Amino acid sequence: MTVTDVTTTAATAVAAAEAAAPERRLSQLESLESEGIHIIREVVAEFERPALLFSGGKDSVVMLHLAEKAFWPAPVPFPLLHVDTGHNFPEVLAFRDATVARLGARLEVASVQDYLDDGRLSERADGTRNPLQTQPLLDAIAAHKFDALFGGARRDEEKARAKERVLSLRDEFGQWDPRNQRPELWNLYNGRHRPGEHVRAFPLSNWTELDIWRYIERENIELPSLYYAHQREVFERDGMLLTVGPYSQPREGEAVITEQVRYRTVGDMSCTGAVESDAADVAAVITEVAATRITERGATRADDRISEAAMEDRKKVGYF
Repeated sequence: MTVTDVTTTAATAVAAAEAAAPERRLSQLESLESEGIHIIREVVAEFERPALLFSGGKDSVVMLHLAEKAFWPAPVPFPLLHVDTGHNFPEVLAFRDATVARLGARLEVASVQDYLDDGRLSERADGTRNPLQTQPLLDAIAAHKFDALFGGARRDEEKARAKERVLSLRDEFGQWDPRNQRPELWNLYNGRHRPGEHVRAFPLSNWTELDIWRYIERENIELPSLYYAHQREVFERDGMLLTVGPYSQPREGEAVITEQVRYRTVGDMSCTGAVESDAADVAAVITEVAATRITERGATRADDRISEAAMEDRKKVGYF
């Protein structure tokens, strides 16, 4: 048998094997996971001092899970950063600290309370501290010389976030210009930046709330307990159910009731509402989310209701 005959026979065998093998396509969740891991690895390869914004909320938990997968069995090769308003849910802070301890990760905390204590910031008239996170965030970026920050924002959450690229440039003042963004054709990401500038990276940009929960189910990811139905004292304000606590008290005429609720998103207790729900496990939450027609931020975040462009205005000056 000649070399040509051997080559032809081998090629025929390979073609026959390929034809007989079932076609393997990635599922939607596998594609999203692959894209997220790719983005995280690209940023770590291209930037010198990345960090991951980690609050203990579901999106940041999924993002950290992707980072674990991206570098396993090595540890996550960058620190975590949390901008703590001082009004966070205790359950979420406990979960944050337990996660950091489990991973042996480095956690940097920028405290809004510290800025209020020394006069660099003042309390808002409405009591919410979410908009006050911007200056501590920018100062932490400068102090640690972070040149890239992973954020868990998704495009389906809010219209301003829908405008943002996967890699989003911030200027030397931490500001974002929605009219001057870089194209990202064929999943090519441009991370070039000048000294003093930094980039926000969003590995979950193309995920939806339903995708997040389906992935949590598939990967058996643990979350803070308040994401699932539980009994809680709440009062209604502006169509939202707010928790009774040290940072959110009912006003005159606002009755306190005990309801079966859960949280779709977590943040400042004074502006994050609960939703009535009997969804006590992941499968029930998935069913509930699949039937809803309003995003979690639209349903439960009072800070986004300040104006039509509330989120975009905050993002322009350096917010997440």
